[in-house]
Amino acid sequence: MSWTDGMPRPNVGAVLTIATGFGAGMSLLVVIGAQNAFVLRQGIRRESVPLVVAICAASDAVLISLGVAGAGAVVRAQPAALKVVGIVGGLFLVCYGILAARRLFRPAAMTVEGAAAGSRRRAVLTCLTMTWLNPHVYLDTVLLLGSIAATHGTLRWEFAFGAVVASLCWFTALGFGARLLSGIFARPSSWRVLDGLVAATMLAIGVTLLAGA
Repeated sequence: MSWTDGMPRPNVGAVLTIATGFGAGMSLLVVIGAQNAFVLRQGIRRESVPLVVAICAASDAVLISLGVAGAGAVVRAQPAALKVVGIVGGLFLVCYGILAARRLFRPAAMTVEGAAAGSRRRAVLTCLTMTWLNPHVYLDTVLLLGSIAATHGTLRWEFAFGAVVASLCWFTALGFGARLLSGIFARPSSWRVLDGLVAATMLAIGVTLLAGA
């Protein structure tokens, strides 16, 4: 059947814009950061993975949508608010990094089991904090992606859709794909390496946020 036989012709511009949004979203997501390090650790331990992935993807969707809707201008007009977020987020990441560093001296073999209610609540609160108290998230999603989307005019929401799909794909792959490493992390020495990387990442980002504030 040809396009002239009644089937709607695809909007090539919209498809290309979605692909552009997907690529831009991936380029900002696939970096070593506090959020990704946390999701990776939760995935390897198989603790509250669906919740953590859902929170990260949903948060990105909200922030990207705000950026496309024009919230980036509001954020730029209120630098003091972003500074407060940086201070609080920086302090939190430094504390989390210290806790990860402490685990270096108490490594234990990984136990693959369902998370208890307490650890589930802790995972949710930690994930929300790392997402919403990290100025870098606002810079990437609200400001940067929002600004790029604006250049696409009437197709800016198609761009946003592509970026949101990229976020969902990335966090799903990171959270659920991490379990493939469970055999490696059955050894305490592997956890020592991972926690060392997590500690270094959290402390570096936390100190950077505090210095920048």
